[in-house]
Amino acid sequence: MKFSPLALNNACLVTLPKEMVITQTPTLRAAITHQIETGSNKLVLDLHQVEFIDSSGLSVLVSALKLTQKKAGEIILLSPSAGVRALIELTRLHHVFAIYEDRTAAIEHICEQ
Repeated sequence: MKFSPLALNNACLVTLPKEMVITQTPTLRAAITHQIETGSNKLVLDLHQVEFIDSSGLSVLVSALKLTQKKAGEIILLSPSAGVRALIELTRLHHVFAIYEDRTAAIEHICEQ
């Protein structure tokens, strides 16, 4: 996982790993929570590398969303693969998260808020 600060001080691009499964979720959750708690309340979560995500991986996304909302922030999902997008839609999370396919558009949106 990689954190890249964006033009806005409290915005960050988070590139997620190939797998978001139960064995990795405690570490992922802790890292994202730390990033939010230290001031990044606007996140673009880049899912383009994620090949597999299970329910615990989805729970990391939802937990991060709830935490950013408490801090008047926002989360955008960027470029989920077809399989990951299908799971997001199956669980109806596409009604909760904004999903962008274009990186530039996602970054512009999160930085103008």
